[in-house]
Amino acid sequence: MQKASSRHYSIEYFPPRTEEGEAKLDLAHKRLSSLGPEFFSVTYGAGGTTKKGTRKLVLKYIEAGSDVAPHLSFGGASDSEVLKLLNTYKDAGVSKLVALRGDAPSGFGGKMHHRYANELVEFVRQQTGDHFEIYVACYPEVHPDASSYAEDVAYFKQKVDAGANAAITQYFYNADAYFRFVDYCQSQGIDIPIIPGIMPISNFSNLARFSGKCGAEIPQWLSRRLQGFSEDGGADMRKFGLDVVTELCERLLSGGAPGLHFYSMNTSKTVSQIWNNLSLSEPA
Repeated sequence: MQKASSRHYSIEYFPPRTEEGEAKLDLAHKRLSSLGPEFFSVTYGAGGTTKKGTRKLVLKYIEAGSDVAPHLSFGGASDSEVLKLLNTYKDAGVSKLVALRGDAPSGFGGKMHHRYANELVEFVRQQTGDHFEIYVACYPEVHPDASSYAEDVAYFKQKVDAGANAAITQYFYNADAYFRFVDYCQSQGIDIPIIPGIMPISNFSNLARFSGKCGAEIPQWLSRRLQGFSEDGGADMRKFGLDVVTELCERLLSGGAPGLHFYSMNTSKTVSQIWNNLSLSEPA
C-alpha cells in the first residue's frame, strides 16, 4: 500500500450563492474547524463560474486562521488572469491548491486554452515554483470521459509528472475499487499519496442524481437498501448511511489509505459524526 508517514484529513466546501447560505456555512465551518482537519478546500464551479465566490471564501477563512486550498482550473480564463489569482492566493498565505481540468463554460466548446489539469499543474510550477502543494483529482472507478481504465490512469500520471504532490479521489462506496486502483497506479510509476474522497449519505435521490453526473457508482446492494427507506430518508436512513460510510472509512484506513477527504456539502453534522466515530481528532 501507499507510503504515508502521517495521514491527511481534509474537508471540502462549495461557495454559497446566498447570504443565508454563507451564514450557515460560517456556522458549519466553526464547528468543523474544532475537529482539527489539515485543511479545507473550496470548489471552483464549472469553467470557474464561482471564481469570485471561491476567492472570497478562501481569503475569508485564511484570514480567520484556517488552512484553505482553493480549487482552480483554467476554464475560459487567460494565463494572466490565472497568474493574478495565483499571486493573490500566494500573498494571502495560501500554500495548497487543488488543480483541476474543470468543465468548459457555456459557449466555449473546443476553443478553450489549457483545458487539461496537467497543463495547469505545469503552469503553476513554472510561475510559482514549489510554493504551492498541489492536489489533483483521480477516479478509482474511471472518469466518465475516459475510453479505458489504462487511459484514465495515463492521464493521471501526466498530472503527477507535471508536479502534483498528492491526489484526491472521486467518492466511491467500493473499497476494493480504491485498493485495486492504487495498486495499478503504483505499477505505472505513480507514487504520490492517493487520498480517498468520502461522500456522506443523507439524501438518496440527491446522491443518485449527482452520482449519475460524475460517474460515481452506487453498488446495487446499497442502492436497493437506500431505496427501501421513505422518500425523505429520516433518522433510520441517516443512521444506516452513517454506519455504511464509517465502515468504509475504517476499511480504507486499516488497508493503508493515507487519509480521508470529506465532501461536506456545506454541513457539519454528518462529517462530524463520522470523524468522531473514527476518533480522527485523537493522537495516533
